[in-house]
Amino acid sequence: MPTTTSTHSAAASSVRTFLLVHGSGSSSHSWAPLERELALRGQRTYAVDLPGHGFDACLPAGYDAPQDPHALATAPSTLAGVTLDDNVDVVLTAAERLAAHGPVVLVCASLGGVTATVAANRRPELFAGLVYVSAWVCVSRSNPLELMAEPEFATSSLPQLGGLAVGDPAVIGAARANYRTADPDLLADLQAATAHDISRDAFTAFRNIMEPDESLAVMAADARIDPDTWGQLPRTYVRLGADRSIPPALQDRMIREADEATPGNAFRVHTLDSSHIGFLFQPATVADLLLDA
Repeated sequence: MPTTTSTHSAAASSVRTFLLVHGSGSSSHSWAPLERELALRGQRTYAVDLPGHGFDACLPAGYDAPQDPHALATAPSTLAGVTLDDNVDVVLTAAERLAAHGPVVLVCASLGGVTATVAANRRPELFAGLVYVSAWVCVSRSNPLELMAEPEFATSSLPQLGGLAVGDPAVIGAARANYRTADPDLLADLQAATAHDISRDAFTAFRNIMEPDESLAVMAADARIDPDTWGQLPRTYVRLGADRSIPPALQDRMIREADEATPGNAFRVHTLDSSHIGFLFQPATVADLLLDA
């Protein structure tokens, strides 16, 4: 019996915790299939809800059917005033508690990359490694908005989704997208830009957990890497080769710039044949990559 207890304790102490950070218009719910897969493999996970997401999401007046266009375009957002620092505080608070139980690997997707980067800049000792899944890594440019002006973003399909935008961000305090529109052409464009490799039914199910509001302050904040802190951590980039939102050319640029800024500690790069959202529908494959990372 003592031997069994000792072995169990040693095994438990060696188990990593994957701290999962969602992207824009999303929440911890999006990670559920991956969390289940990792749990089946004996791994610990913790998916955060960044401020104003998950059960605290802003679902403004007029968003549900029958929609009220005026209310939807004018209702104040609960994300007004949410900053990148607020996001980082949530991640670091979780990481501090999780690190008491073993190594923490910080995993992020899409816009979650800016939060993960700044968290690792500030408290690198809390993390055993970093994994970016087609996520923003800012080096020569301060934030995603600046990177969207670069040539490598030119093939992105995201600019074609302007018809989903609702209201004036200066009035409502956030960027707002109407993911529950009844316009079939807009919905087709949305799927083509973000999830062209999954079925329409699967995308409809996913769209039901998408959240309309996102903080512009988070998108516009300075999220550049700190080579002296972030740059010392082992890191992996899961490159999504069929991503029409953050094109592979832009992913490659971010990887290259980060590697040049941190000589001797380059990204380990894996390429997955997936759209921007499609990787969430490949939990076994992504779990393999995380365990390898």
